[in-house]
Amino acid sequence: MAQTPESVLKEIRAKQFKPVYFLYGDEPYYIDLIAEELEKRVVPAAEKGFNQFVIYGKDTDMAGALGYAKRYPFMAERQLVWVKDAHHLSGIKEKEQLQRLEDYALNPLTSTVLVLCYHDKADERKSFIKACGKSGAVVHSKRLYDNKLPEWVRNYCHAQGIKISPKAEQMLVTNIGNDLKRIVSEIQKVVINLKAGEGVDADAIERFVGISKEYNVFEFQKALGQRDVLKANNIAHHFAANPKDNPLAPILIILFSFFTKVMLTHAATDRSDGGLASLLGVNPFFVKDYTLAARNYSMGKVAKIIHDLRYADAQMKGVDAGSVDDGELLKQLVFEIIH
Repeated sequence: MAQTPESVLKEIRAKQFKPVYFLYGDEPYYIDLIAEELEKRVVPAAEKGFNQFVIYGKDTDMAGALGYAKRYPFMAERQLVWVKDAHHLSGIKEKEQLQRLEDYALNPLTSTVLVLCYHDKADERKSFIKACGKSGAVVHSKRLYDNKLPEWVRNYCHAQGIKISPKAEQMLVTNIGNDLKRIVSEIQKVVINLKAGEGVDADAIERFVGISKEYNVFEFQKALGQRDVLKANNIAHHFAANPKDNPLAPILIILFSFFTKVMLTHAATDRSDGGLASLLGVNPFFVKDYTLAARNYSMGKVAKIIHDLRYADAQMKGVDAGSVDDGELLKQLVFEIIH
């Protein structure tokens, strides 16, 4: 029943508006983007003072929000009622409140565009969501799996006409993590500072995002995969000297993911670049990093490294840690991995 964010955005940009939008899920990027696109287009700027209403869920209940939706626009074709944080509407889980929404969605005022931004899980089998889908649009904004982020960045840049290098993609994803709004913000910041025709590469990320192209987690995992003792130790010492900018927890998560993929590389039956890229969920450009690591570390050694990463995580959380700080844990881990 739910439409994809992309299909809904395409309709909105073509000014094909629906009377009800129920936007839900744990990925805020598309929920906010769809609402902002509607805010740009539904009501002309000169009419916003009379025909656009922004309501916050914590300040009202469903009856109050629907009260705005049931009004007619003032000397205009339509009005916009944008309910932010709809998951905080008073009594939103109560049957009576949801019945109000269902009744309205089954017979909405066509001159109103009601947008409910519900930043939480929802069950599409519920009758109120089915009613919203019947008269309007239901969009499930799912948080992406980490291994899908590079592809998402690539597709986003392609859609915007932005050239981005594989290394720049990986630097953004590895250092920012699963935060689409921030990733987009950083890409836009870089593009604004580029000259016409320039693409987003590692140098641009270093200059305008502030991620070092030498001392970052992506380069760290690459150095470990290559068994480059000097480079891996230099980066580990840099991280240890700058713990606020390089917290240990996300580093361990990224290394765990990397060596898990190295283990999969060992076990793969299809060792072609295409086959491994598909299995590992990575850009074919980076397959060589995993095949090299698999050559440098036996399957047994990789299993031990994964064990060491788990143990380092436990120590970071206080198990058998003694007086060792995160920086020392990381340096010790590099020794355990490489030797």
